[in-house]
Amino acid sequence: MMAVALAHVEYGAGPPVIILHGLFGASANWTMVARRLAEHFHVFALDLRNHGASPWAPRMDYAAMAEDVAGFIAAQGLDRAALIGHSMGGKIAMTLALSSPELVERLVVVDIAPTPRPPTHMAFVEAMLALDLHGMTRRTAADAALQPSIPNDAERLFLLQNLVAGPDGLRWRLNLVAIRNEMAQLSGFPAFDEAAAYRGPTLVIRGANSDYVEDRDLLEFVRLFPAYQLVTIAGAGHWVHAERPTEFLAAVTPFLADT
Repeated sequence: MMAVALAHVEYGAGPPVIILHGLFGASANWTMVARRLAEHFHVFALDLRNHGASPWAPRMDYAAMAEDVAGFIAAQGLDRAALIGHSMGGKIAMTLALSSPELVERLVVVDIAPTPRPPTHMAFVEAMLALDLHGMTRRTAADAALQPSIPNDAERLFLLQNLVAGPDGLRWRLNLVAIRNEMAQLSGFPAFDEAAAYRGPTLVIRGANSDYVEDRDLLEFVRLFPAYQLVTIAGAGHWVHAERPTEFLAAVTPFLADT
């Protein structure tokens, strides 16, 4: 397996904390939270493979992406680090914790469970791939073109953050073909045998208005992450850290500092 050298943004000093964004995201989505955490920690916000400024690769299974993060930890000369992972990034963080627990000092899983989900984001990928960007220079034009297929304003604007200027107009900085081809992997979660468990401190944060972590999913946390604790943040949906940053930081900061 060939690890990808991940782009990142660095903040602060102190114990290392690595942030892993979700599908269609990037390190920039975590700037405000990262800067606040940097008052106490050395924060690395990563761009995962096929996202942001990181290289593209055809594979997007969780074992491969966890290997990318393991390679990043080694490249930074770290023995281990705390991980914060949201959605897809949370599944990567959990995979690394279960496969290489010695690298993970503690774990924060944000609004995702170690269980399969329906591939609900395929419609986004198809709509973005169908958009003719040749000669298009303004995001407003792309926004208007995507509106019929992605009518939710917040979802559409989030996706449009991935449009950047290229030599022939706008281009996606996402490897949409790889994401489409690997959607079954991204929607699932690796199978771990009965003996597998990460016994380090684990904080699971879910949004009260989100359905990504249902009560039935907690049985898998009990099995795979026996030291987990659960925090449900009122008024938050799937993007807990963006929708309720104060409450999110109030839960995460003391957990990370608890040595």
